[in-house]
Amino acid sequence: MDEELLGGSGGSKSKISQMCTRISQIYQATLDKWTPYSRTRWLSTVALLLVFALRIILLQGWYIVTYALGIYHLNLFIAFLTPKIDPAMDFDAEDNGPELPTRANEEFKPFIRRLPEFKFWYSVTKSTTIAVFCTFFECFNIPVFWPILVMYFLTLFCITMKRQIRHMIKYKYLPFTHGKPKYHTAETGELQDI
Repeated sequence: MDEELLGGSGGSKSKISQMCTRISQIYQATLDKWTPYSRTRWLSTVALLLVFALRIILLQGWYIVTYALGIYHLNLFIAFLTPKIDPAMDFDAEDNGPELPTRANEEFKPFIRRLPEFKFWYSVTKSTTIAVFCTFFECFNIPVFWPILVMYFLTLFCITMKRQIRHMIKYKYLPFTHGKPKYHTAETGELQDI
């Protein structure tokens, strides 16, 4: 009798597990289809951010949610700008993988981000969706004096970006491909990024 009960509950757990696995696969397949369309993905995320901002402005509340979202987005942006292997933290000079050149005569090594563009977009979109969801609940509408939060965020942003720009100048890297020189190859005449 006990075996029948265990078998019966195991079967329903199996069905639930299969259903969750199938939903996860569909979700992942959808994300995989969106991967090449970075401009469309970012435009939809900007639209979502505008909906969030409009909701905050019209409802005159949820400033602490907005502040938390801004801090999280700043953290993601810094991870997006930082190389995967930070030259400031590389204490041993062993070959631990790709590194950034620090002198003009060193060999070019590609810039690999700590947070890739797709994961950056996905995290921004997911966090903004959660923030929009939070604005539907009054328990997240904690009364605060919002100008202080704005001033604190702007101060934090300026200090953080100043430190990041100094890091970029010190270790001579540019995390964006726009504006980098392109060279023609001798054999094919095609443009090649460096």
